[in-house]
Amino acid sequence: MQGKRKIWIIAVGLILLLGYGIWEAYNQPSIKDLQGDFEEVAFIRNDQNKGGIMRVYAVTVGDMENAQYDACADMFPTNDYGSTTKIYFFDKSKPYPSILTIESPHYDTDQYEAVMILKRTGSDKK
Repeated sequence: MQGKRKIWIIAVGLILLLGYGIWEAYNQPSIKDLQGDFEEVAFIRNDQNKGGIMRVYAVTVGDMENAQYDACADMFPTNDYGSTTKIYFFDKSKPYPSILTIESPHYDTDQYEAVMILKRTGSDKK
């Protein structure tokens, strides 16, 4: 009887641990949870044959006055060894790019105007 009770206690503990892990995995914060009505509308990444990873994002902002730009930029991925992530924020009520290029300036600056540009870099671990 003691052996069965011990197995049940271990089983219930493992089920609770597994349940918590699944809940935590599906309840991560996203840019939609921040103030500012953010929406990712375009993304491009280099092939990374040599050098660091370069990611470029276009994000629209619906509520410019209350937007949490830095918190939003912190949610985008960066890697170590010289990677770069650039986030261009555009007013949702004005035209914004839906396609980006890996070469700077990454979008047609004559047609679109970014309201904020933030850059995040990975650390150079050796």
